[in-house]
Amino acid sequence: MKPYVKYVLGVILGIGALGVSAHPYLDPATSSLFKKWKDPQSGVESYVLEKHVAPLQMSFYFTNISYTDDGRYYWFYCAYPPSLGRVLGCIDFKTDEIFSFPETRFEDATPAVDLKSGEAYWFAGRALYKKQPGAHGAVTLVNKLDYGNGCYSVRPATHLTFNASKTSVNIDSHDGNRWTVGELPLDGSPFIKWQEFDVCYNHGQFNPADPDLQLIAQDHWKDGNTGQRVWYKNRIWLIRKGEKACPVYPDSYKQVKQHTHEWWSVDGSKIYYVDYDNGTECFDLKTGKRTLVWKNGTCHSHCDKTGTYFVGDIGTYTWENGCRLTFYNTLTGKEINIVSDFPIGYSKRGAPYHADPHPQFCLNDKYICYTTTVFGIQTVAFVSVAELVQMTS
Repeated sequence: MKPYVKYVLGVILGIGALGVSAHPYLDPATSSLFKKWKDPQSGVESYVLEKHVAPLQMSFYFTNISYTDDGRYYWFYCAYPPSLGRVLGCIDFKTDEIFSFPETRFEDATPAVDLKSGEAYWFAGRALYKKQPGAHGAVTLVNKLDYGNGCYSVRPATHLTFNASKTSVNIDSHDGNRWTVGELPLDGSPFIKWQEFDVCYNHGQFNPADPDLQLIAQDHWKDGNTGQRVWYKNRIWLIRKGEKACPVYPDSYKQVKQHTHEWWSVDGSKIYYVDYDNGTECFDLKTGKRTLVWKNGTCHSHCDKTGTYFVGDIGTYTWENGCRLTFYNTLTGKEINIVSDFPIGYSKRGAPYHADPHPQFCLNDKYICYTTTVFGIQTVAFVSVAELVQMTS
């Protein structure tokens, strides 16, 4: 049976492409909040969030899935230029309503969504909160990040992830000229420090299967005293609780300075990442084997749970020369543009809100969501994975 036929039959029968259960709610294809848009060059159809509760609306960073497993709630970012920071917005696909929650303002740390309960977790300063979904969802203080020193806090975390046992969120804090990796328990217990660094490590992510393992990334930073920009030397690292961090590749491998935008495979056995020169690659933790999976995936990429289908924004850092969003089918080697040419929205790359397309597979791989500018300003859009598979088969 052809892959796209299997995919479509799964959706029709209510089991989904990967054997997941049916979703009883509306979704982007049936909600009144969305408008269909067809790419004029490729013919791919997306569903664009036309209803606005904020001037700018953006999808989460691609590592943080925000569409609940039952299909009812979808969380997104809201921004109100020129005010800095963002707040959380949410769609209730049961009531077909959209909300913006000013009490959830956050600066930099991407929130995490519990895909079972629908609750969203975010940092306000050093305090970790959670909010229930829906119009009147309660806000609860979960824990506070306390180091016992007076350093100025730049950021408590880059993007929050839960550990495999759902008992902690990861921390990769930036304070003064110091970076600290660890975990903050969800039961209110004190912060657990894993390691402290004098160079920048961020983009921490708990392994999906091993609660004692995190992926962290060396990154560039500006010295807080001099303003001098310092570039990373070796990008991708692993850290195990109770041990020192170690790089995935040796310093002698010249491409370590070109690696970026990492994410875990769903079973935690592989690390996917982008090599700016070579494309999207995969590192197998067990064998140490490196595999090039998509040569054109050169900025923010993501894949489905099987590692068969990929999506990525391309040309994102040179947007004025053309930025596109592309789907890649590894079974056929074919790719197709979801958006062939993004117009520049609120400002170049949406600065200062980091409003890149940041595509991610979501709702158990039924959709890909991303930030789009095709209606003239940043908002959220979705595209059907089954249709993309069919068009590339």
